[in-house]
Amino acid sequence: MPDRSAAADAFCARAGWGGVPRAFLAGDASARRYERLRDGAGRTAVLMDAPPGAGEDVGAFLRVDAHLRTLGLSAPGVLAADEASGFVLLEDLGDDLFARHLARDPSHEAALYAPAVDVLLRVQSAPPLTGLPAYDAATMAAAVAPAVDWYGFGVTGERADPAPLIAAMELALATLPPEPAVMILRDYHAENLLWLPDRPGLARVGVLDFQLAMRGPAAFDLVSLLQDARRDVAPEVEQAMIARFATATGRDPVAFARAYATVGAQRHLRILGVFARLSLHLGKPAYVDFMPRVWRDLRRNLAHPALFALAGTVDALLPEPTPARQERIRDACATLPTP
Repeated sequence: MPDRSAAADAFCARAGWGGVPRAFLAGDASARRYERLRDGAGRTAVLMDAPPGAGEDVGAFLRVDAHLRTLGLSAPGVLAADEASGFVLLEDLGDDLFARHLARDPSHEAALYAPAVDVLLRVQSAPPLTGLPAYDAATMAAAVAPAVDWYGFGVTGERADPAPLIAAMELALATLPPEPAVMILRDYHAENLLWLPDRPGLARVGVLDFQLAMRGPAAFDLVSLLQDARRDVAPEVEQAMIARFATATGRDPVAFARAYATVGAQRHLRILGVFARLSLHLGKPAYVDFMPRVWRDLRRNLAHPALFALAGTVDALLPEPTPARQERIRDACATLPTP
C-alpha cells in the first residue's frame, strides 16, 4: 500500500493545515482511521483516512453527511475532501461520546437516548437520500450467513451450510406487515453518537460513521441504538424509547414489537458473524468480548412467538458463546485467511 502518512501530509497541506501535528484519535472495524489535528492557535480538525484500496468509499460518506446536515443534524462539517485519495478533513465535534458520557454518569441515559431517538425520527420522516441501496428481506437474510460461516465454525471447528438460516431469516422478514423503507444509518449506537449540549434541539446529538446508510426497516436503527453490542441499556430505558418511537410514528405497539424483534434477531446474527471474522481473519480479538451480550439480545428477540421457526434453526446451527468457546476463537485469532 502507498505511504498513507506522506499522502495525508500532502492533503492536509493543500487544505491549509500543512505542518500541523496529528495524533491518533480512533479506528474501527473497517480500514478507516481518524487523527486529530491541533495547531498552535488552538484550532482542531479531524482527518479521516479511508484507503480506497481497502474498499472504503469517501463519496458515500460525503453524500450522507451533506444530507444529514440539510436536515439540521450535527454530522461533522467537511473542511476539505479528496475522494480519489480517500481523505476528508472534518469539523471536530469533540470527545463526549454517549458511551463515555454514560460511563461517567449512567443516570443521564434516558436524557441522552430520547434526543437520539428523535434524531432517528427526523431522518426517517424526511425523503431518503437518493441512490441508497436497499436493505430488503433477501439482502438482510443473506447478511446472516457469516453467523454460520465464521461464528459457527469458530466455536465448533466444523463447517455447516448457512442456507437453512438464511431461508428462515428471509421468511421471518418477508412475513412482517409491509411498510415503506426508510433511510437507515446502520451503525447508530453509543460509540458513534456525541453529546453536544451547547447546541439547540436535535443538533445536541452529533452523528458519526454513517457511510453505510441504506433504505431498510424503520426498526433497524432503533435496535442498533437500544440493543447495543458494546454496552447495556437499562431495560426501562429501552422500553421507554421503543414507546417514544412507536407513539411518534403512530405504529401499533404489538406489530412494532414483532418488527423490532425480527430486525433485532437479524442484526445480532450478522454481528456474531462479523465479530468472529474480525478476530479469526483480521486479528481483532477484542470483539470476542462482546459476543455474550450479542447472544443474550439475540435470544431475547428469538423469544418472540413469531420467531419460533427461526429460533429452532438457530438452536440447530449455533451454540452459545460460552467462555470456552470464546477462548477457542481467541486462540485462532488471525489464522483464517478465508471462511
